[in-house]
Amino acid sequence: MNNKLPNHVGLIMDGNGRYAQKLGKPRSYGHQKGAQNLKKLCKYIYKKKIKYLSIYAFSTENFNRPPEEVDYLMNLFVKMFTKELNFLKNEGVKVIFSGKKDNLNKDVLNAMKTIIKSTQNNQKAVLNICLNYGSQDEIVDMVKQICNKVVCNELSIKDINKEEVSKNLYHNLPPLDLVIRTSGEQRLSNFMLWQSAYAEFYFPECNFPEFDEQQLDKALEVYANRDRRFGLIKEVI
Repeated sequence: MNNKLPNHVGLIMDGNGRYAQKLGKPRSYGHQKGAQNLKKLCKYIYKKKIKYLSIYAFSTENFNRPPEEVDYLMNLFVKMFTKELNFLKNEGVKVIFSGKKDNLNKDVLNAMKTIIKSTQNNQKAVLNICLNYGSQDEIVDMVKQICNKVVCNELSIKDINKEEVSKNLYHNLPPLDLVIRTSGEQRLSNFMLWQSAYAEFYFPECNFPEFDEQQLDKALEVYANRDRRFGLIKEVI
């Protein structure tokens, strides 16, 4: 494989429900299999020394799903944050969360606090979990924060630039290099719009529980062979 690896990968984990339905199982089965697959992929990604991984765990719009599915997912998050992702502490991975705390119950919030605290000093890599997240909300919140700084004379309007915008997002992360969305859907669905300005996109047909290490290697190989121009014109020799 070409050794040109992305520094920051975004993963839109789509198709858990369709995977379950294809097997004649309830949607909860797909979410469970997706969670198990995420754990395996995290280990594999960090083994490859990709430093930043942002995952789309639950969007603000996902609260419109049936209450029983939302409840199942919230309980699954608690399990993941308190047990299944414990290995990240020993792997040197720092866990952060992007999104709003509104509508999240106490068990989820407490589990989030636990994993944040237990990994806060890790420096080897970062796992950004987008939970109750929407990029448009993030941008609106960023605008409010910058406006407040201007009103409080902490910031001048002339000093507002791209760097200042990035600093006032939920987290000041490097730009996304590669965004992967499973299940064949080809849209961002309100995922990290600012951060993905020059990202490469990869849309495998398989559902997320089927997106294994070999599928990831294929995505990384495609990325490595892309010609990233960032708006520049390159001379053809």
